[in-house]
Amino acid sequence: MLGEARASWIGYFAAMVLVAATGFLEGCGPAPSSSRPNFLIILADEMGFSDAASYGGEIRTPNIDRLAANGLRFTHFYNTGRCWPTRSSMLTGYYAQQIRMDPPEGQLPEWTRLMPYYLKPLGYRSYHTGKWHILGASNPVAEGGFDRSYTLEDQDRYFSPQEHYLNDTRLQPVARESEYYATTAITDYAIEWLDEHAEQHPRDPFLLYIAFTAPHFPLHALQEDIERYRDRYLAGWDVLRGERWARIRELGIATGILPPRDEDLTPRYWNDDVLAQIGPGEVKHAVAWESLMEEQRRLQATKMAIHAAMIDRMDREIGRVLDRLDEWGELDNTVVFFLSDNGADATLMVRGDGHDSSAQPGSASSYLTLGPGWAAASNAPFRYHKSWVHEGGISTPLIVHWPEGIRARGELRRNVGHVIDLVPTILDLAGGQLSESKKSAKAPPFPGRSLVPVFEDDESVERDFLFFHHEGNRALRVGEHKLVSAKENGDIWELYDLSNDRSETFDLAVRQPELLEQLEAQWEELEQRFREQCAQPNAGHSN
Repeated sequence: MLGEARASWIGYFAAMVLVAATGFLEGCGPAPSSSRPNFLIILADEMGFSDAASYGGEIRTPNIDRLAANGLRFTHFYNTGRCWPTRSSMLTGYYAQQIRMDPPEGQLPEWTRLMPYYLKPLGYRSYHTGKWHILGASNPVAEGGFDRSYTLEDQDRYFSPQEHYLNDTRLQPVARESEYYATTAITDYAIEWLDEHAEQHPRDPFLLYIAFTAPHFPLHALQEDIERYRDRYLAGWDVLRGERWARIRELGIATGILPPRDEDLTPRYWNDDVLAQIGPGEVKHAVAWESLMEEQRRLQATKMAIHAAMIDRMDREIGRVLDRLDEWGELDNTVVFFLSDNGADATLMVRGDGHDSSAQPGSASSYLTLGPGWAAASNAPFRYHKSWVHEGGISTPLIVHWPEGIRARGELRRNVGHVIDLVPTILDLAGGQLSESKKSAKAPPFPGRSLVPVFEDDESVERDFLFFHHEGNRALRVGEHKLVSAKENGDIWELYDLSNDRSETFDLAVRQPELLEQLEAQWEELEQRFREQCAQPNAGHSN
C-alpha cells in the first residue's frame, strides 16, 4: 500500500513537472521580464514542514504543488519558530531581537520600516489580508504602509470572529449562524483587492500579502472538507511519519534518519484541566500509536483529519487567487512566495468559546488542537515543534514561482535562507535601494541576503550565520553546523552537523568541545549586539 501510494504521488508530481516544462526555453539565465514583477506572499500559519504533497505529505494540495512544479522548492529555509516574530522579521527584514519583537517590548524602534514603505517610492501598491500579529505596529494601513487591509486578529474562531478590521477600522462581530469561514473570507478580500487594483491601477505593480490563519488551532473546518479525510489517519502517526519520510527521501528533500518520537515532551502551556475538558480521547504525549485505546485513536485520527481539511481548503483558496491572476495575464510576472510562520504545534489547550464535547469535532462549538503526536508527524522528519528552535520548530517549506524570471521548473534549492531574506530579495527584484531621504533615522544593515542569485544557481548566496532565540530556546547555524538548546532541557547546548544529520539525532557536543565553545561565544555576542541595536534610536547603517 505504501509503495503504491508513493509511486502514485511521485508519478503525479513528475507529470506536473513534465507539463510545466513544455515549451521550456533553453539556457540557464533569468528569462527577460517586460516589466517590474508583482509580488504575492502566501503565509500559512503552523503548517508543518511535510504537510504539502510537494514536500512529502499526503494532504491534497494541487495548487501549492503546481507552484512547486513550475518553480523552486527550498529545503533549508527558516522562520523564527513563532507567529509574530516571523511576521515582524519577514516584513521588516530584521531579526525579531533587533526590533524588540522577541520578546515583544512595546513599539518597534523608530528606524524600523515595513516592506510597503520601501516599495511605495518604486510605484508599488500594497495589499494585506488575514492575520497581522505584528505587536509593535497594530494598524496595517496607518503604520504598516498597506493601501488596503482586511485584518483577522481573532485566532480562536474560524466561523464567527469577534475581532477583525477593514482598513484599520473594526468590523462588527460575525454571528455564529453566518456562512463565514476565515480561510474563504481572507481569500475573498484578496480577490477584491486584486480586482480593485486591476480596475483603478492597472499600470502599477503590486504587493499582495495573504496571511492565512490555517491550520493554526482551534481545529475548525467545514464538515464537507473533513469528510475527505475522515478515516485517512486511523493507521496513526507512526505510520504517517514513515510514509512521509519515504516520500521525502525519494524527492531528495532531506537525508539522514527518521528520529524517534519525543515521548517525554510535554506540550507548552500544559494544564491538567485540558484532559478533563476534552475527554478520554485526548493524549498528552507522543506515545506509540499502538499503545492507545480505541477511543483515543478515533479522536486523534479525527483531529488530524481536521488539520488536513484546513490545509486542503487553504489550497483551494490559493487556487482561486492564482486563477484570478492567470485571468489577468499577470501570473507569469508575479513572484509568488509560499511558506509557513513556524512548525506544527504540539500545544494542547482550550480557550475562546470553550469546548463542547457533544459538538461535531471541527465545528464552531468544538475547540481541539493538534497535539504532540500529530505535530511530530506534521513536522517530519524533524524534531520538536512550534516555539522550539530545533529543526521541527523553525524549518518551513519555501516555494518560489515566477515563470517570467525563473527558468528552472520543479527544482530543489539547498541554499540556506531565512524570512529576513524576503525584504532584500523583493527590493532586489523591484530595482529598489534604501533612499536616504526615506529614513527618519539610521538603521542597522539588513542581516538578510537577496536570494535572487539562487533562482539561477543553487548555493550561490553565502552567509555568516543564522541566529535564533525564542522563549529561552536558542540556536545558531554557521555553515553546516548548528548549535541549539531547549529551555526545558536545562539550557544544555547541543551540536549537530546538518550536512548529514538534518534531524538532529547525533549530538557532537562532547566530541567537538572547541567548536561548541566557539559557537556559544558567537551566539552570546550576537544576542548582546541585537539587544543593543533595538535599544538605541540610531544604530548605524553602512549602506
